Amino acid sequence: MKKIKVCIVLLTLAVLLITTGSSWKPSPNPQKPPNVVLIFMDDMGYGDLSCYGATGYKTPNLDQLALEGTRFTNFLAAQAVCSASRAALLTGTYPNRIGITGALMSWADNGINPEEETIPELLKEKGYTTGIFGKWHLGHHPEFLPLQNGFDEFYGIPYSNDMWPVEPDGKPATTGLKSRFPVLPLISGNDRVAEVRTHADQNKLTTTLTEKAVSFINRNKSKPFFLYFPHPMPHVPLGVSDKFKGKSGVGMYGDVMMEVDWSVGQVLKALKDNGLDRNTLVIFTSDNGPWLNYGNHAGSAGAFREGKGTSFEGGQREPCIIRWPGQVPAGRVCNKLLSNMDLLPTIAKVCGARLPKNRIDGIDWTELLKGNESITPRKTFYYYYRKNSLEGVRRDHWKLVFNHPGRTYAGYLPGDDGWPGPNTEDFAFPKALYDLRRDPGERYDVKEKYPEIVAELEKLAEEARQDLGDDLQNKPGTNLRKSGMHTEK
Repeated sequence: MKKIKVCIVLLTLAVLLITTGSSWKPSPNPQKPPNVVLIFMDDMGYGDLSCYGATGYKTPNLDQLALEGTRFTNFLAAQAVCSASRAALLTGTYPNRIGITGALMSWADNGINPEEETIPELLKEKGYTTGIFGKWHLGHHPEFLPLQNGFDEFYGIPYSNDMWPVEPDGKPATTGLKSRFPVLPLISGNDRVAEVRTHADQNKLTTTLTEKAVSFINRNKSKPFFLYFPHPMPHVPLGVSDKFKGKSGVGMYGDVMMEVDWSVGQVLKALKDNGLDRNTLVIFTSDNGPWLNYGNHAGSAGAFREGKGTSFEGGQREPCIIRWPGQVPAGRVCNKLLSNMDLLPTIAKVCGARLPKNRIDGIDWTELLKGNESITPRKTFYYYYRKNSLEGVRRDHWKLVFNHPGRTYAGYLPGDDGWPGPNTEDFAFPKALYDLRRDPGERYDVKEKYPEIVAELEKLAEEARQDLGDDLQNKPGTNLRKSGMHTEK
């Protein structure tokens, strides 16, 4: 009889859990505007967190974040490269629409146009304090830096951490692309305050930036804030502090990911210690997939094809975890199609801010974020790369890839210990149709089987070409805007 009672209790609890999960509703909107913490990784792959399948090391703080929030599995970067992805994130637009493509070099004269409105600019109108600690990469000239684009505070590097004149073995670069780079500066506000000259300096970045982010939280606990934390890691050259060096047991990349996880834990602890965790929207994602030809210093794209610098899923599908207690369902997995462009309108909605005056491409998915799985905010996506090449289009789970020259890592032996292996940038990819529901690895072309789907996606592509253009077909597009341009020499 006792066993029967225990079984009845367990069955009742299970039914309650199922019922509660299926009818979950968010708490009433908080009276105070929520804080927003946006943690943005660099070159982190889909398979680099243990809650997304990483093996050999654990990311317990990020796993806990996923347990307390929602884990998104179909979240795409707007493009698979640094500057373009960051432009999309902060402006809510396809980056080619606003003239930001590729990764801006240290000698680039262009940057984000001051006419484009960013997340921090919109939130400042609602009384938010805004700070960025980490990698900027939207232009290094003064007019392009964060303080001129909505941020109250900035400490970090103006572009990627590999844009420095140092070889992977620590020796000065005397030939090739690296020899053209100046010393990598550390900037506070608008001023150069230090330099990253050695690998030992790279090892300090994650800890230093984490301390800056925590300090920002502590100093702004009594007012709403937007904290943008774009880590330079795990982009090569990898850097890890003595706290985590050798701790993963699987090499330096695992050590770096453990330190990143520690950093997330420090930010979450600061929120909790200040009584802010229940009224803070925390978002964690990455700019693009892993740079696979760096071998043991690169991450994992999981089961997806290719990596950084490609329009295949391994280049653009990213981990995304979002937590907001009482507002975002805990322990949930969402498989809906979304993009980092969609974060701007969604953050604006939950914070009571307006949208930019210029046209954006992001879609507000607040209701989905809060648990309404009956809606599908985003049904289509354009895979642009290089300057303005439309390499693929997607509707729901169907993806049509067009003939295009592009990067491939397949068939090349990757490098080791910070040195890259070879790859090609001009592989002739053929036209192909993929059913991502059944074939997320994009290995089986089914265009001959579904000609009606190909026709529908071709029509979608023509709409994109009319709007945004397509270099592959020499179509200029009718709704493009220019990036900012530095004219003083």
